[in-house]
Amino acid sequence: MKLRRIKIGRDCALGTLLCVALSACAFGGQIVDRVVANVNGHVVLQSDLEQEIAFEAFSIGRNPDVFTADERKTALDRLIDRELLREQVRPSQPAPADQVASQVAAVRKLYPAGATDAGWHAVLQRFGLTELALEKRMSNEIQLMKLVEDRLRPSIQIDQQAVETYYHDELVPEMNKAGGPAKPLTEVSARIKDLLAEKKMNELLSGWLASLRSGSQIRTPDSSAGEQNR
Repeated sequence: MKLRRIKIGRDCALGTLLCVALSACAFGGQIVDRVVANVNGHVVLQSDLEQEIAFEAFSIGRNPDVFTADERKTALDRLIDRELLREQVRPSQPAPADQVASQVAAVRKLYPAGATDAGWHAVLQRFGLTELALEKRMSNEIQLMKLVEDRLRPSIQIDQQAVETYYHDELVPEMNKAGGPAKPLTEVSARIKDLLAEKKMNELLSGWLASLRSGSQIRTPDSSAGEQNR
């Protein structure tokens, strides 16, 4: 569901939706911490932001040093959104170990050097990360994704009319444009329903976050002295 970019699950962005910031760790040398945001009394530090950027860079195989000012602001917005969600749905159970291992393995495949343990550790070190930190990150993401889905998914209903409308108005023209024969509706109906459900999930999550922001006290260095709600 990749939100500002919120990632939930299949990276839609629902996900890079939904991750929880880890505790501070040094990235790219020693960091002198300072407050970059205050969310309802919870302090977000510079090191939290650098950690978020490090994970973002790592997940897409990109040098974190080339992140633009706008991209860094987007990363901070993600941290704020996650803190707002975490206030609402704090995990009580750890994520299943097999799911965490599967997520780590999927990211590891992005790096050819990850084929060996030595190469994998070198990749992590290059981004200022550790295997334990990565596993914790993935566990937090899985937990938060499940909690958000449990809250929002029951309200999502996709009827057959919506499926047929998407099929005729969007999917068939797209398949015709690609030069291939259009697959019958019966063959793609389940996939269309899943796609529409994910789209609706993103809409509900965005609306929920907007509501949480409007009712929260949020301060950042860019906020004016009298600006508290964002």
